[in-house]
Amino acid sequence: MLAPADIRLHAQKPALDARPLQKRVGLIILATDHTTEPDFSRMVASERVGVYVARIPYANPTTPENLRRMQPSLTAGAALILPDETLDAVCYSCTSASVVIGDAEIEAAIQAAKPGVPVVTPPLAAVEGLRALGARRISVLTPYTVETSRPMADYFAGHGFEIDRFTCLGFEDDREMARIKPSELVRLAAEVTAPQSDALFLSCTALRAASAVPAIEAAIGRSAVSSNQATVWKCLRLCGDETVRPELGRLMTLAPGAA
Repeated sequence: MLAPADIRLHAQKPALDARPLQKRVGLIILATDHTTEPDFSRMVASERVGVYVARIPYANPTTPENLRRMQPSLTAGAALILPDETLDAVCYSCTSASVVIGDAEIEAAIQAAKPGVPVVTPPLAAVEGLRALGARRISVLTPYTVETSRPMADYFAGHGFEIDRFTCLGFEDDREMARIKPSELVRLAAEVTAPQSDALFLSCTALRAASAVPAIEAAIGRSAVSSNQATVWKCLRLCGDETVRPELGRLMTLAPGAA
């Protein structure tokens, strides 16, 4: 039998950085989400910015009642993201649930676990992004049913936007929403954008719309904002990232103080 290895404790510990990465973005997503994590990995995560994910329970169909049921899980989800460490932002990545639950309620639930952290929701980030782009009249495309789309229409009207056209696709399962081809979103965008609108908003974090935004803008000849693109923009702003990235759409060319 070989003699046991001689394990020696080094006399001096190595120097430590203040953080493994300079900035930290927490991401709370649905258990069924296929899209947000890849989008944030592609557009937010870097050698400077870390993205840290917690998933919370969610059961289809996507109805206002089921969306509202996620609210009690938000505090526990936030608490699981780097416990006892500070974050630069926390994004709750569900557009329709944010509208149904309410931005202020979501902020309170997350800050119960992460006091003082800036909280990002997709609809409020989209409102800021659309305003930064100078949009006042908008068209909206959602994958939801009419029932789930109604609160969304009321939300944007309540924030002062004139909605020229609102189109929904009638899906009830967010996993199917994630399977809509980006090329189909480009085609649909050209069909549903009213000629008098300043911009198109594509609602739903399940949609693979963020990668399609530049093609959508080319097809409709005006600005387009998607849920995930808006939250990416907002989170990067909160991290002090001023990088201009036209390949991700017009919104991503705006300076952090534009809104």
